[in-house]
Amino acid sequence: MAKWPPRNPDAIQLYSLTTPNGVKVSIALEETGLPYDAHLVDFGRNDQMSPEFLSLNPNNKIPAIIDPHGPDGEPLPLFESGAILLYIAEKSGQLMPEGAGKWEVIQWLMFQMGGIGPMFGQVGFFHHFAGKEIADSRPRERYYAEARRLLSVLEKRMAGREWIAGDYSIADIAICPWIRNLRDNYRAGAETGLEEMPNVLAWLDRFLARPAVQRGLRIPARG
Repeated sequence: MAKWPPRNPDAIQLYSLTTPNGVKVSIALEETGLPYDAHLVDFGRNDQMSPEFLSLNPNNKIPAIIDPHGPDGEPLPLFESGAILLYIAEKSGQLMPEGAGKWEVIQWLMFQMGGIGPMFGQVGFFHHFAGKEIADSRPRERYYAEARRLLSVLEKRMAGREWIAGDYSIADIAICPWIRNLRDNYRAGAETGLEEMPNVLAWLDRFLARPAVQRGLRIPARG
């Protein structure tokens, strides 16, 4: 792709930004060791609306990938972070158990995609970004309450567990960046009850201590 020329044409090409959805994929790639090139999609320049990026994702959201060696030996473009995590797990043979455990991981991945991501994103808008200027407090309180409810589900789930679905998996990689973002970027830990959830916080600490996670959180780097 002319806009983002590959440094290694045989590697997976990642087009992303260090948002919670973006770092899911860079972390998974770092954890598995699959070769990849990371390209910054700069929202400040509206890269996500460029014809080149829209050819990968017509929904103009990061992340997206191109695997030059897809399942049939042909290049495979792919968007939606959850779909990309499933693809990386299958391609690498890592971060996903077999049998019934596979579906346990997938259900928690869907929990993130359908609940955690959308609701935490609304908390970010109404608590941290332009929505905080809206005088009506009802939308903000609604999303605080729903975020608290979702975190309570996780707090119960993580009692006595190291990872959310057996061994470390793409489910942990999907959820934990959003919890980190809620606490550290949106700074809404008090309003959503996160500060009162020791199981979730301990899980987040374990996740953030992983070397591959620490690397992935910084990819793609800004120039």
